[in-house]
Amino acid sequence: MKEFFEKAAMQNHPLRVLLEFLEHEKALERAKKYDEMRFVGYVLEIGYDTVTIITSDPFKIAVGGVPRNSLLIMVPASYDTLPPHFTVLRVLEAAPTPLSKEVQQTYFELQKKSMPELDIFTQSELQWGALKTAVLGMFYPHLEKMDEVEFSGDLNNFVSAHKYRVYAPNDELLDLMINSMVPNENCFLIGSLRLTECRLPLPNKPLPQVPVFVSTKDFMGTRTAMFGKTRLGKSNVVKLIAQSLIETTKDTRNVGQLIFDINGEYANDNPQDDSLSLRSAYPDRCVVYALTQKPGTPSKPLKLNFYEYPDRSHRVLASLLETEGRTSIYVKAFVGAEIPSLEILNSLPFNEKKRAKRRILMYWAILKKAGYDVDEARLSRKLRFDPGYNTNLRSAVYSPNTPPNITSLNDLVNEFEHIVDFIRSRADNNPILQSGSGRPLFERDEQALLEFLKPSVGAGPAMIQRFRVYHDKSAGDFTREILQLLDGGQTIIIDLSNANPEVMEYFSYELSNAIFAHQVEKFAKNTLGGHYIQLYFEEAHNLFPRNEDVTTIYSRFAKEGAKYHIGMVYSTQSPTTINKDLLAQTENFFVAHLASKDDVNTLAKVNIAYESLKDDILQTKTVGYIRMLTRSHRFVVSVQARKFTPLRPDKKEG
Repeated sequence: MKEFFEKAAMQNHPLRVLLEFLEHEKALERAKKYDEMRFVGYVLEIGYDTVTIITSDPFKIAVGGVPRNSLLIMVPASYDTLPPHFTVLRVLEAAPTPLSKEVQQTYFELQKKSMPELDIFTQSELQWGALKTAVLGMFYPHLEKMDEVEFSGDLNNFVSAHKYRVYAPNDELLDLMINSMVPNENCFLIGSLRLTECRLPLPNKPLPQVPVFVSTKDFMGTRTAMFGKTRLGKSNVVKLIAQSLIETTKDTRNVGQLIFDINGEYANDNPQDDSLSLRSAYPDRCVVYALTQKPGTPSKPLKLNFYEYPDRSHRVLASLLETEGRTSIYVKAFVGAEIPSLEILNSLPFNEKKRAKRRILMYWAILKKAGYDVDEARLSRKLRFDPGYNTNLRSAVYSPNTPPNITSLNDLVNEFEHIVDFIRSRADNNPILQSGSGRPLFERDEQALLEFLKPSVGAGPAMIQRFRVYHDKSAGDFTREILQLLDGGQTIIIDLSNANPEVMEYFSYELSNAIFAHQVEKFAKNTLGGHYIQLYFEEAHNLFPRNEDVTTIYSRFAKEGAKYHIGMVYSTQSPTTINKDLLAQTENFFVAHLASKDDVNTLAKVNIAYESLKDDILQTKTVGYIRMLTRSHRFVVSVQARKFTPLRPDKKEG
């Protein structure tokens, strides 16, 4: 009667597949169908961290091979009073047996004598060997939740080695091991299980066919890393993650995504994705912002207001001029001038504030003369156009005429051009060009800006006219619009393809700051709810350098993002180039081939789960072959990531 109720209790339990597997193995053993069994061997030595098993050639051939990093299960020879459970092992390497030296001696003698064949007794001795495996943890029935399994990363006990048997799991058991830890909620197919790079099967022994799922809740408010050399599928996995969040939130719309698309592959259709992109696959869920609209890609303009962000826009212009190889002395002086931001003015002492304000006004005059459009009414509310020079200087500058009032940018350009002419006609030590404290009214930066505004020889502002494509007088409004779209669960793709690196940095920094401030405000008002924002950064080593200042916005994402419901996905070719604090905060890893021992050692230091996979990561180079670890997966899973496609993926059956 007790056995009857126990069987009834296991009727719908996930571990029923284990009981059916073991019963099938016993039936095959009784029928002496050894070549159909999944039995691998016996335990030779057991510990809490490693298990050494003894196996033989027929056993390994029967299960289709036992490659390095493959998964095995260890079960008791008899459960007795214990509920069904099993231990997961990962194959590490060959191990010596008590007879290893004798076996090597026999091989040596055989080769030396060139014996054509072995007698049956010698052959039986030589086909035995041992494998060292790592203990990954145990699966057993959940103690509180009926019909669920629980996983622990350790062993609660072990007994004598001879009381265990080791098997190669079938597809049903592998599915239990890989996918039972993944919640059914927000589940998405990421690829298929691939234990080894080699796909050559043994005769009549098919390779495992096990789908691998992830829960997109693992990505919300967390940090996800993509590591691997170029062209090995990192971007494809990023697209799958972005797609998974679109698919699994189609009803709730509780995740907004912002993708900084530096190569244009998420926004624009391309051959590598069957001439489709994330944007065209989900046109109702994706909005593209681009510096220049591309044929066939609907997009909104992405510009920056050069007037309202003088410090950053000046750096953009400086970078563009340097890229063009402008070497004139006055151009180099303009590039090297320091332009403050509008925000910093109020924090400066009075005298320094006045000088900083004048440098901004000189810069505005240059932009105006170069033909950069401007909303003067809006701009004048941020800073008055009058630089406030004393009456004596202005009277001398405009003599014999009366100095005009300065109420527009044209007036400002006129003011500074008159000052340039006056300076050139006077000696440097003219008292009128000195401040009350004895400092020159026009120091090096001011002189550089004025000389660029009206050079004695050269084009001056005309040099920067062609860069007006990056400017829009109304820019700044797009930030508010993007925040609204993110709150609505849309995926925003910032198309930065062919943009100057300085322009890329500007948009990344400004939008990141705006999003962080937006989420902090919602947190303070207790309105975050279940809504998240997901950010995607490629070439992350440029944003998170190894010796990064820990106060940058990107560091705040890494350390405080979870609290404010900000998740991030970052990709780079080398873990050693990324700030260690960010690595330490990363929860999810997708690792393709790495070519450096320093890289795999860094990875293993950050997450010990990758310690036993270092050689595998160094040697395997197949595109899309990923070693994955998420919050739901308690051990690393080797996955062949499926190719991004707009087709709706199969759902995990719950």
